[in-house]
Amino acid sequence: MGGTVVAVSSSGAHTFTKERRDGIRLLAGLGVEGDAHAGVTVKHRSRVAQDPTQPNLRQVHLMQRELFDELAGHGFDVAPGQLGENITTAGLDLLGLSVGTLLRIGPEAVVEVTGLRNPCLQIDMFRAGLLSRVAYRDDEGQVIRKAGIMGVVVAGGPVRPDDAITVERPEGPHRPLERV
Repeated sequence: MGGTVVAVSSSGAHTFTKERRDGIRLLAGLGVEGDAHAGVTVKHRSRVAQDPTQPNLRQVHLMQRELFDELAGHGFDVAPGQLGENITTAGLDLLGLSVGTLLRIGPEAVVEVTGLRNPCLQIDMFRAGLLSRVAYRDDEGQVIRKAGIMGVVVAGGPVRPDDAITVERPEGPHRPLERV
């Protein structure tokens, strides 16, 4: 099972949208070089306010392009990087991965999946009504989160559009992704 990188994005400031790049570099144990969310400890403002010493389980944000296709069907025009992701993928069911899955991206980089992105109200400030399309309750009352996954960098290296992504599943039973 694998996919490809569609686009890569980063921002040195705490902005909702990230700028598309020709390439990014992942740094082991830190995240995306030059990105405001890179670091050993948590960098997301809401998490820093709770406890700035928490480990950064959100070093890299990945989102599947197929979500953009789904959103377009509901009248939302969204492009890679606009929802804050660092790596936009295609051909890979990110939301169905297990905690601890390793994603080998390009020639060197490895990202360990830690959990689901917990989308916030900034999404509705970007496009009114969008939050209800990426986070909602299903018929059984379970919260469904579609705004991508988060991970930590196990091995650094360059990542560029068209790079291959190989999935290495962890041993043991599947552990569904939860918000991090």
